[in-house]
Amino acid sequence: MASGAEPTQKARSLLLAALRDPGGLPARSAKEWELLVRLARSVRLLGRLEADLARMGLLGAIPRPAADHLTAARHVIEHRNRLVAWEIDRILWALKGCATPLILLKGSAYLLAGLPPARGRIFADVDLLVPEAGIGEIESRLIGRGWFQLKLDPYDDRYYRLLMHEVPPLRHRERGTEIDIHHRILPRSSRLPSEPAPLFAAARPLGAGRLHVLAPIDMVLHSLVHLFLEGDPQEGLRLRDLLDTHDLLCHFGAVPGFWDGLLPRARLLGLERPLYYGLCFARRFFATPVPPEVVRAVEAVAPPQPLGGLMDYLFGFALLPDHPDYPSRRAAVARWLIYVRAHWFRMPAATLAGHLAYKASLRLRGVRKRVDLTRLDLRQQ
Repeated sequence: MASGAEPTQKARSLLLAALRDPGGLPARSAKEWELLVRLARSVRLLGRLEADLARMGLLGAIPRPAADHLTAARHVIEHRNRLVAWEIDRILWALKGCATPLILLKGSAYLLAGLPPARGRIFADVDLLVPEAGIGEIESRLIGRGWFQLKLDPYDDRYYRLLMHEVPPLRHRERGTEIDIHHRILPRSSRLPSEPAPLFAAARPLGAGRLHVLAPIDMVLHSLVHLFLEGDPQEGLRLRDLLDTHDLLCHFGAVPGFWDGLLPRARLLGLERPLYYGLCFARRFFATPVPPEVVRAVEAVAPPQPLGGLMDYLFGFALLPDHPDYPSRRAAVARWLIYVRAHWFRMPAATLAGHLAYKASLRLRGVRKRVDLTRLDLRQQ
């Protein structure tokens, strides 16, 4: 809505400035902090602000009410980190003797590898990448040791197993923690290539144990796939995931050969376009340092116009939150279009038409989407 355009732009600038330059946060007024806390909570970045300020010794220099919110977020994150670390310990116990390779993905990988994106980051579950041939044994072992498969209707179970890149999630019956078991990083039915063998071949061991993480470049590309090929009609694209990418690029960018190998690896995996979008928006929002020759090379894989301009417009709306008091209709439309785009990439047209028809029939019959109460604390951090 037009009357909210200016305050929305100011709110987005406030959030991005806080993430780019946390050293300037003590100069913010109490009113600005009130808005900043609401914005950061909406994109699950309260913990990041707390971690940055604490590292700089500035937590005591901001208004007390804001500091209390940030401290509460840190407590939630510390609690989740302990839960996830223990869950990984229990997974290893349950899978003892099982020879299937285990690659940690996303938040749990950042946490156990001690990578910068883990700083103040909250995450919900443990994501594993395993060879598809080993999934049956892993599911059987875990179910035999306290996990259970969330109840799904037969259609959703088939949807996971025949089309997606993961099997239905498992939850521990006592701890309530969840495991997502992936066999590739894109849906089996995706319009983009999703052959996982190169990811397994390049994975790096995590310490002396049996766990692995993706190779640095693959970790960046997976973060971008998760960001730009997903979409939520309410949440849009996750700014937190773009900040993960910024952190990974800053961290791995100092490793010799990283930048030289980035675009060739993206080309090998068929992920040039997510890489283009990721570098473009990371530089725009967080001033991520990218070598000029890499910028020029990646611009060669930019989408043609007018598609490029349209995607730039939609992603810009979908990545940043609205002002809490001025919800934007244009942003809502952008988020919905990004959601539709994600489904378009996820499966062929005929399959997508059948899927949408089934979901529409559920709504017509009054079947509501299940609310997962165990994840409410993640939205409230």
